[in-house]
Amino acid sequence: MILFNITVNISHAAEKEWLKYMKETHIPAIMASGLPVESKLLRLLTEIENEGATYTNQFIFRTMEDFMAYQTEFQAELQERHHQKFNGQYVSFRTLLEEA
Repeated sequence: MILFNITVNISHAAEKEWLKYMKETHIPAIMASGLPVESKLLRLLTEIENEGATYTNQFIFRTMEDFMAYQTEFQAELQERHHQKFNGQYVSFRTLLEEA
């Protein structure tokens, strides 16, 4: 199992719109690729006060090959759509984990 984790800090001003976009558009588009088998969107609760709210979006893939196919065929376009909509209102980083 491969877990692709995207951590996003979104400005408080854009948080509601971002959550709606993630739940109704972005996550369904990723899942529609047929490559991840599960997803979770979680809010960080132990955050120190800063300029925004932090969320983690987790996608589980059966194999590294499935993740690589997602990355090659879908990731760039979906990231670009997200960036165009929320440019300047977020920072993010990605991690890739493997079940031990």
